[in-house]
Amino acid sequence: MHLARAALVSGLLAGSSYAGSIPANVKSFYDSVKSKGSCSNPLKSGFYALDGGSKDFSYCGDHMADYNVVYIQGKNGQLADMDIDCDGIINSPYSDGRCEASQDTQPQSSYIDEIARYNVGIKDVDSYIHSYVVFGNYADEGTSGYTTFHPTDYGIEPLSIIAVVCNNQLFYGVWADQNGDDGPPMVGESSLAIATLCFGKDSVDGDHGYSDLDVMYIAFPGSDAVPGAKGANWKASTAKAFQDSLTAQGNKLVQRIGSTGGGPSPTTTGGSGPAPTCAWAGHCEGASCSTNDDCSDPWACVNGKCATDTGAPPATCDWEGHCEGASCSSNDDCSDPWACISGKCAVDPEA
Repeated sequence: MHLARAALVSGLLAGSSYAGSIPANVKSFYDSVKSKGSCSNPLKSGFYALDGGSKDFSYCGDHMADYNVVYIQGKNGQLADMDIDCDGIINSPYSDGRCEASQDTQPQSSYIDEIARYNVGIKDVDSYIHSYVVFGNYADEGTSGYTTFHPTDYGIEPLSIIAVVCNNQLFYGVWADQNGDDGPPMVGESSLAIATLCFGKDSVDGDHGYSDLDVMYIAFPGSDAVPGAKGANWKASTAKAFQDSLTAQGNKLVQRIGSTGGGPSPTTTGGSGPAPTCAWAGHCEGASCSTNDDCSDPWACVNGKCATDTGAPPATCDWEGHCEGASCSSNDDCSDPWACISGKCAVDPEA
C-alpha cells in the first residue's frame, strides 16, 4: 500500500494508448455526483486525498439503495486523485523501472493469500500488469483513533471489480490492496498499470501520480463483482490483456447505474419523457451494438442490434470473448486450452 503520498502530476494529462470509452449512464452519473457537490449519506468520513489537504473525503453510500454502488467523494464537487501503488511482486519481469521511484513499496499486497488460493500461476499482483485499486482503511498497527473503513462491512468483496473513471475514460481494476495506519487516512490510489492506462506511460511512476480531484472510484457490493480464478487473465503479460479480461464483467456491473445518476429509478420516469425500456438506457432492445457487452440484459447483439437471441450457443470456455476463433495477438488473449495461432485462438497442434 502507498503510505507516504507521492509528488503528484496536476492537470489533465495526455490520453493513454488504450482508451476505454465511458457509457452514457456512467458519464451521467459522474456528472451528477460532481454537480451535487458532496455526499448526503457517507458510510464513513474523515479521509484525506492529498497530503496537507482537507479531511473532507468520504466513502459515499448515496446510491447503495438504488444502484448498489459505493464511491469516494469529497466536497464542492471533488472526487479523488490517483496516487501510485507498487505493492505486490517486487522485481517484476515486466518492470520498466518506474516503480523504483516509489519510497514505500511493500513486498506483498493485502490479498496475496487469496490470490495464492486461486492457483493461477502467480504469487501476487504485479503493479505493471494488474489493474488494481487501493480501497478501504485499516488500523493494521493498532493506531488509536485512526479513521477506518472496511468495505467488506458493506458487501464489497476482496478482489472484486472497481470501476475507475479517469481522464474522460472508464477502466476496471480489482480491489487488491488496502490503506494502512502508518500515515494519515488517505483515499485515491491505484496500481501503475491502471494509472498508465488513464494518463500515459510518460506521466506516472512510483512517485508521481495525478493530483486533480476528478477521479471516480466505484465499488460494487456482491459476489457477482468478483472475477475469481477463471474470470480474469491473471497470467497476462501486458496491462492491456489483463484489462481486457475484466471488461465484459465490468460492463455488466456498470449497468446497475441509472442514466440520471440519481432521482427516479432507471426503469421509471420522473417527468414527461418516455420511460427507459431497460436498466441500461441507450443499450436496450433495438440499440446498435457490436458485441453482447453493448446490450443491457436480457438482450444479446444479433445482427448489429440488441435483441432477443433465441439460438445463442452455450459458452464454450471460461473466458467469454476469448474462446476458439476469437482474434488475438498473443497466447494471453486466449482462454485455456487455446493458443494464439495466426491471429486466432485455436488448438495448438504442438501442445
